[in-house]
Amino acid sequence: MSELPQTTLSIEKTQGELEERELAEVRKLAAAAQEHDGNPPLSDQTLVALGSEEFSDKVFSLRAEQQADPGESTLVGVVAAVRDPQADSWVVELVVHPQHRQQGIASALVQRLGEELELSRIQAWAHGGHPAAKKLAEAIGLATVRELHKLRRESPEALEVPQLDRGSNVRTFRVGEDEPAWLAANAAAFADHPEQGSLTLADLDSRMAESWFDPAGFFLAFDAAEQVIAFHWTKIHPATGDSVRPLGEVYVVGVVPEAQGLGLGRVLTALGVNYLLEMGVGAVLLYVDAENQAAVSLYRSLGFTLWDTDIMYGPQPIES
Repeated sequence: MSELPQTTLSIEKTQGELEERELAEVRKLAAAAQEHDGNPPLSDQTLVALGSEEFSDKVFSLRAEQQADPGESTLVGVVAAVRDPQADSWVVELVVHPQHRQQGIASALVQRLGEELELSRIQAWAHGGHPAAKKLAEAIGLATVRELHKLRRESPEALEVPQLDRGSNVRTFRVGEDEPAWLAANAAAFADHPEQGSLTLADLDSRMAESWFDPAGFFLAFDAAEQVIAFHWTKIHPATGDSVRPLGEVYVVGVVPEAQGLGLGRVLTALGVNYLLEMGVGAVLLYVDAENQAAVSLYRSLGFTLWDTDIMYGPQPIES
């Protein structure tokens, strides 16, 4: 009987942008984890940061590789840390390949992360709120500080689209024309949102370069002065695993402060969901902060129900 080859684990740090080959490996690992877990382990913003020169001093990654034979290694785990200047903290995401779990790789990555950052001050996302992630977070002194609900709509029935106020109109995004107006509207709509509201033109360009981007599913609402006052950007995920149909996503819905209360969120959400259904998706998902009761109520009234929860772990509140 031959013995299994001995493997060694190495962890290397990359500051800033990953090389194209390295980023492709990270995406492949993340895709394997998503198919196994049902949740994407790395956010779009993290993947943008890992592939952009703009974030050179605001992002680093730790790559865990197993080596069985000299010169041959396999990427088995990744930690990505993105600087959040508003919170004076680092937002961290960790993923281990499903075939290499229960081998201490996550613990080794966290230990190595502790050599770079003060672990008690980081903010870490657990997509899907797995018990193992909770255990790991508690071990380094972190507690739940934010919950992001994942809602899902399974119905194939189209939604009723309320009539727009007189003077308003909706059309789809025009590449090369609407970027500045959308960025301004997005910043206004999400002024208090730590991730979405700070998107730059480089961030937008990176997303538009993704294979899933389709301007036909990016809806903009304009007022009588032709200013963008609301928007709904949709996304379609390819079918994976046992699914035979793609999955639609209410990627982001925003309304500028001066246009809130006009029902634009319902109008644009309905338009986007109906578009996704026309494109043949099997279901539609969205993410919403658990504390945003107005948005949760809107989405529930449109037939969305709770599917899963992403949890952010951070420093435990100091008791007064």
